[in-house]
Amino acid sequence: MEDAVSIIVIALAAFLLPFAADHFRVPAIVLEIVFGIVVGPSLLGLIHSTEVFAFLAELGFFLLMFLSGFEIDLHQMERQGKVQVFTALAVFGLTLLLANLSAGFLGYGRFMTLLLATTSVGLVVPTLRTTGMSGTTLGQSILMSALAADFLTLVAAAVFAMVTEHGVGWHLLNFPMLFLLIAMVLLALRRFAWWYPEKVERMFARDDPEEIGIRACLALMFVFVGLSYPLKVEPILGAFLAGTVFAMVFRHRGHLEQKMSGFSYGFLVPIFFIHIGVGFDLRALMEPGVLLAALKLLAAAVLVKLLAASVLLFRGQSPRNVLAAGVLLSTRMSLVIAMAELGTRLGLLDRTLEAQIILLAVVTAVVAPILFRMLVSLPPQARSGIQS
Repeated sequence: MEDAVSIIVIALAAFLLPFAADHFRVPAIVLEIVFGIVVGPSLLGLIHSTEVFAFLAELGFFLLMFLSGFEIDLHQMERQGKVQVFTALAVFGLTLLLANLSAGFLGYGRFMTLLLATTSVGLVVPTLRTTGMSGTTLGQSILMSALAADFLTLVAAAVFAMVTEHGVGWHLLNFPMLFLLIAMVLLALRRFAWWYPEKVERMFARDDPEEIGIRACLALMFVFVGLSYPLKVEPILGAFLAGTVFAMVFRHRGHLEQKMSGFSYGFLVPIFFIHIGVGFDLRALMEPGVLLAALKLLAAAVLVKLLAASVLLFRGQSPRNVLAAGVLLSTRMSLVIAMAELGTRLGLLDRTLEAQIILLAVVTAVVAPILFRMLVSLPPQARSGIQS
């Protein structure tokens, strides 16, 4: 009976919450988490983390990580050249240094360094598009910095998790083993695309009754996730790398990208975020000193990104645009929540700290895009579009 109630409530929420998000002009992810908090044990107690609910949430989690890699635009990265890549790496390096100092100052462990270094490509990209900044030098610098932060922090978190669970030893060679397997799959897919172009075209067709493209994506994701378990590598990294491999082989994904996004964000990914809200310990934030600690964490998370963005001053950006870039890079959502979930499972974070991190994600996801629009010097075509 409990599973039935949970599925009905979640299904209705997954359908209705995007309408509410449009009305309040906030990311749907935010409302999904808030909804989970409201109907979960912290408030109304309508639903709990049942076995079926947890399974669907984990599947949504894997799809979220797959799409994070799947949506990487390698053509765009190649067009930027080495200067943009070095700029992004410099921003990330400074971010990592500042995050480590902040984590130590606040009394947190090394894992918190990685959490503070994250950003949210999923919010950076649409914000740049809606402001008309995607094609500008500043927009590309922000995008490359966000991509570097997402990829490198996820890989570092996976290594950290392996060392935490199994210690330092020969098993660390499983990482290069995984990347070797990935290279073999990459080569095999390229050969397949070369020898059977008509079959590859079917994967990206608008109308395919068998939906071969979606099947191929899911098969690749589950193969990489499956390989991660015996190699003792975090499966979320396997899912992410599966999406990255697909993006590397098939640069023009056509309608398949829309189909995968619709399939994933239409139901399973929202279940993951609702599940996060259900597991959110609201009472933990009400304990003495916890809310103050959450505000300190929020301040540190924003300050780290603002200072790291100062690298863009050397690319000729104005102080105002650098401030806007730092604000947008401070937005965090899916990846920081995923890593907080990982840290809690590994015993690196307690539930109170996880609640603070989720609060950080919600606040920055709502506020940062708005402040960016207010601060950034928009290109003429974007200003005219907004005025009209």
